[in-house]
Amino acid sequence: MTALPLLLIEDTPSLQMVYESVLRGAGHKVVSASTAAEGLDRFRALRPAVVLLDLMLPDRPGQAVLQEILSIAPDTRVIVITANGSINRAVEAMRAGAYEFLLKPFNEQRFLHAVETALAERPGNGAARPSPPRPGAVPREDFVGSSPQMQAVYARIASVARSMATVFITGESGTGKEICAQAVHAASSRANGPFVPLNCAAIPRDLLESEVFGHAKGAFTGALADKPGAAAVADGGTLFLDEICEMDAALQTKLLRFLQTSTIQPIGAPHPRKVNVRIVCATNRDPMDEVRRGRFREDLYYRLHVVPIHLPPLRDRGEDVIEIAESALVRLAAEEGRRFTGLSPEVADLFRRLSWPGNVRQLLNVLRHAVVLHDGPDVTLDMLPAALQQERDMIQKGSAGPGDEVFRGDARHCALGDLIGRTLAEIEQMVIEETIAREGGSLPRAARVLDVSPSTLYRKRESWGRKDGSADSQEP
Repeated sequence: MTALPLLLIEDTPSLQMVYESVLRGAGHKVVSASTAAEGLDRFRALRPAVVLLDLMLPDRPGQAVLQEILSIAPDTRVIVITANGSINRAVEAMRAGAYEFLLKPFNEQRFLHAVETALAERPGNGAARPSPPRPGAVPREDFVGSSPQMQAVYARIASVARSMATVFITGESGTGKEICAQAVHAASSRANGPFVPLNCAAIPRDLLESEVFGHAKGAFTGALADKPGAAAVADGGTLFLDEICEMDAALQTKLLRFLQTSTIQPIGAPHPRKVNVRIVCATNRDPMDEVRRGRFREDLYYRLHVVPIHLPPLRDRGEDVIEIAESALVRLAAEEGRRFTGLSPEVADLFRRLSWPGNVRQLLNVLRHAVVLHDGPDVTLDMLPAALQQERDMIQKGSAGPGDEVFRGDARHCALGDLIGRTLAEIEQMVIEETIAREGGSLPRAARVLDVSPSTLYRKRESWGRKDGSADSQEP
């Protein structure tokens, strides 16, 4: 199967024999080494396309061997092997350029799948691969912005796209995490395969397993036909798991097994099946904090959090807000048949000063509001939604000073100073309703943010509804 042999660097004789047997049984040629020095000598002599490297070697750390191999031949696919207790080293190796990592113990199918995928994607194998974007280039038309923060994001996408490594995208809601995932997919060797997004927060908990792994006909009431899950649909491409921290704990266990074995078993299916999927995931939470709170499995975190990409909030991107607004305005005007060509100087100045808690999504909603209800050529202050006009007035009057935190909902906001004179119960209601609004109307997610039970929020909202109803009945 391979013109050049694979290089196996493993210091445990019994494991070396097992790995050799599996590889040769699959038709691969193998050359083995038991130390770092021996492995590097054989690498220089053979220049294999794929190296299997144990990170725990007697004479030198595996990470150092990895760096030397990649300095000699940067296109080498290095698959690192480590025990479960050394997973942090494996993550560091992936960030240093390793192609994939395997946690002991692993099964034969997982082992061979990693090797065969690395061989299939090695340079010079004849397969057509899309060229990754050059560092600093905008990888997608929808990804707009030239600030230094975004240039760093583009460079990270370009460097990780060719790898099979799992990408973990973080950032506030509305920063463009799905667009980032699409950019990683588009710049990878899987660009011609499917890109399958799945929002873990938008699917009911009892249906999530079926959505991810599928189900067989008759597996449960209402399963009238076989249904392929997102993992099967994404075979040969990329599976994007958005809001991964919302995943149920039981499903996290099954996802971990899927990542380790590359096999899925639909609900009710008699046998598992193998799939070839790259995972990209995202969350608007701090994933390590979710681990500390016991809501996200630590072993799953380390398996997924290999190459992190953080998307900065719009308020930290400087002139990107104008660049995004002008680009979106042209597109929205064409869609709605309007004549808008730009922003008035007053609007541009306001956009630079706003904090944009909803990030790019909020900016696009503001622009669509203006385009749908008005006509050009420029977006002016009087075309903006009422909430933004009120905020403009607050900025001009200086009522929201540097020390004031601004609370914003759909069309309401108030400076911290405006809370003075309100009762504690009123303030509590404002904070709870604002948190629910920011979490997309989800009471369970709002309860997590506020660190209370969801039932507490349900009871409070029910009591507020009774008070509002009694008050309404007294009006003429």
